[in-house]
Amino acid sequence: MSSERAAMAPLDLDKYAEIAKVCKYLPENDLKRLCDYVCDLLLEESNVQPVSTPVTVCGDIHGQFYDLCELFRTGGQVPDTNYIFMGDFVDRGYYSLETFTYLLVLKAKWPDRITLLRGNHESRQITQVYGFYDECQTKYGNANAWRYCTKVFDMLTVAALMDEQVLCVHGGLSPDIKTLDQIRTIERNQEIPHKGAFCDLVWSDPEDVDTWAISPRGAGWLFGAKVTNEFVHINNLKLICRAHQLVHEGYKFMFDEKLVTVWSAPNYCYRCGNIASIMVFKDAGTREPKLFRAVPDSERVIPPRTTTPYFLSPAGSDPQQIDAGGIGVPRQTRATFTDAPAFQHLESLHVFLNKRSKMFAGPQIFVC
Repeated sequence: MSSERAAMAPLDLDKYAEIAKVCKYLPENDLKRLCDYVCDLLLEESNVQPVSTPVTVCGDIHGQFYDLCELFRTGGQVPDTNYIFMGDFVDRGYYSLETFTYLLVLKAKWPDRITLLRGNHESRQITQVYGFYDECQTKYGNANAWRYCTKVFDMLTVAALMDEQVLCVHGGLSPDIKTLDQIRTIERNQEIPHKGAFCDLVWSDPEDVDTWAISPRGAGWLFGAKVTNEFVHINNLKLICRAHQLVHEGYKFMFDEKLVTVWSAPNYCYRCGNIASIMVFKDAGTREPKLFRAVPDSERVIPPRTTTPYFLSPAGSDPQQIDAGGIGVPRQTRATFTDAPAFQHLESLHVFLNKRSKMFAGPQIFVC
């Protein structure tokens, strides 16, 4: 930790926790100090951060603060429970700022009891489209808070390795990555690239394909059972845990239970009606899903509708037909961003969703 920061008054993390746990955001200077402090902590973490069991693994949260509180009621509070969160803390929900702040406070207070991975939404480009940037602007009156948080994004680790046998990552695999050591060599302190191994780890999806296929998201790849089995075998793994896709039943195993998708945002976008889950590992070979539902409206504060919503567009009348291109992106914003390679995934994916729904007879996964 830098001598300049060490010379400053210590952070009042207990005070920050009292503020954050009731869905309030910190004064701007306190948020900056908190972000700087967490960046220093994250600097010490590996790209593949080792974590010991017992541990509870969580999927996307997407700014649904009150449902995050329900997650903790279901799984236990930090530090009593050890957690891995697999990214996508922000965007779409009403309280991305408060959600991320709360997780940062927990990380600052108990750095060895909560591991935060980077998702595809922990990105400057994506958060300027899907709500977090605008939320910071609205609540602070400037973009400084967003800038502080995006510096933390750059420092978030890419993966966690549970008892050297279970790999946790936000999206999936990459054709450029054969071994865990290759993940360890990635330069993660940067904006997520438009392509390559780093991009793939946060954007890729499992699919019923032979090996690799082009992803309709415009980033990452689709990967199949053969690829998954080879990666698990080469790296002596039992399981790959990932998030990144909504599962209406909360979780879904694939590829002979070599891979599981965990989704932790119930009633996603406040209208999908899905259950959420967390995956509790007593050890690397003993796992138990715990399901939970969204808290009722009577137990959450719903802000007044003031700006463009980042949820489902009118075209998405069926809440199951969720796709990145239909999440309430303002027309002018879409015109500005969709020409950029990193935003090709913003365009319509409903054809892919329809194809997916026909391919799987069991619990269906929808692109988020």
